[in-house]
Amino acid sequence: MTIKHRVVVAGCGGMANTWVDYAKDREDTEIVGLVDIKEEFAKAMAERKALACPTFTDIAEAIRATGANLVFDVTIPASHYTIGTTAMELGCHVFGEKPLAETMGECAGIVRLSESTGKTHAVMQNRRFDPRIRAFRNLVAGGTIGKPGFIGADFFIGAHFGGFRDAMESPLLLDMAIHTFDQARFIAGVDPVSVYCHEFNPPGSWYEGNAMAICIYEMSDGSVFNYRGSWCAEGAPTSWEASWRVTGEHGTAIWDGHGAPFAEVVAGVDQTGKFIREYRRIDGELVEMRNTFHRGCLDDMFASLAEGRKPETDCGDNLYSMAMVLAALESAKTGRKVMIADFIREASGN
Repeated sequence: MTIKHRVVVAGCGGMANTWVDYAKDREDTEIVGLVDIKEEFAKAMAERKALACPTFTDIAEAIRATGANLVFDVTIPASHYTIGTTAMELGCHVFGEKPLAETMGECAGIVRLSESTGKTHAVMQNRRFDPRIRAFRNLVAGGTIGKPGFIGADFFIGAHFGGFRDAMESPLLLDMAIHTFDQARFIAGVDPVSVYCHEFNPPGSWYEGNAMAICIYEMSDGSVFNYRGSWCAEGAPTSWEASWRVTGEHGTAIWDGHGAPFAEVVAGVDQTGKFIREYRRIDGELVEMRNTFHRGCLDDMFASLAEGRKPETDCGDNLYSMAMVLAALESAKTGRKVMIADFIREASGN
């Protein structure tokens, strides 16, 4: 097969291993350069993965020297804007780790540049590519429970990371909540309209910053999404995928983040006068996927280029998941409800 994708990998830390291994498994893809501000990390990656490509400390130099047409951005969040915009300006598509960027203005800037250059910029939201969440989404989208009115996600994990997260001002919202917020948009097929958020650091927390948050979002279909999350909850942990409940006109869809999802809907029998009605269970049907999580997301990114379409996690879509995070932080800081369209417009200078 002809090599179509000439890839420069920016950022050669631990997370890059998954990206490099995936690229090496594709016959139409070649890694032509490795970039890291510490070139010894790039050289170590080349040796570890048996890559004969050159190494660099500068992304622009790497693209020009190798003729790359695709950049994997696996750098730290603070570098995502510079890496992404530089790559697109030099004619490359970009597939990157979350988050899209650190600020709303930077996120909007990446979206504008992607639109003006015609270059794809896609974000790794690996939790969308799970057969169980796709089965759950299909239960909701297929009308099984009728029109949804409420989406709830509980995320309670006692995560003893050590290191930088323990010192972050808002570790849960800044480092983890993007996954659950993006899942909510994916499950319900809606975008956020407003948010009220209260974040705090409960007794027993080993984090310096706020490790717990409660958020209430109004969504574009009129439903409400409620997020309750903690990274310092000891005992009875939820799944890392969160525990979900969506209530609709005719029933409720449930996914505990571990097993397969299901719904309970009002049974089709005469229930006149019954205080609590009878329900029937409908099991979600797992979706067959060749690859899941990181590899599944990368499959869609590459397929989007071949098919001339936007990837599922295109920057223009991911902007709204990022807005859920950053607007929640603004709400927590100001103590007021934040209108998300206004927040995006003001933060991006439009």
